[in-house]
Amino acid sequence: MARIAGVDLPKEKRIEVALTYIYGIGPSTAKKILDKAEVDPNTRTHRLAENEVVRIRELIEREHKVEGDLRREIAMNIKRLMDLGTYRGLRHRRGLPVHGQRTHTNARTRKGPRKTVAGRKKTPTKT
Repeated sequence: MARIAGVDLPKEKRIEVALTYIYGIGPSTAKKILDKAEVDPNTRTHRLAENEVVRIRELIEREHKVEGDLRREIAMNIKRLMDLGTYRGLRHRRGLPVHGQRTHTNARTRKGPRKTVAGRKKTPTKT
């Protein structure tokens, strides 16, 4: 089993897909890495030669920020926004959408399950 950047890659998947299991590597980045490392993207992970695994591992360590380092950097960026008191930082702190989405309806992923307010009725409209 190939272990790269602290992640065990799935054995039966193509290496092009298996690399996307590493946090910070998506499909296009995986293709670029395999091109530079001169590895066939259609090779299954368990069929990789040891020298190919080493080439991929070294390339990722040298040129890409992945897993723990990337998570730490993102967390520090969010913490900096919150400490500065920017609008985006306040939205992070309150657990609301950050990028201008509506919150009157939707936004349940960020806001969590609905909290029912007891005794609250809608006011009747006069016509």
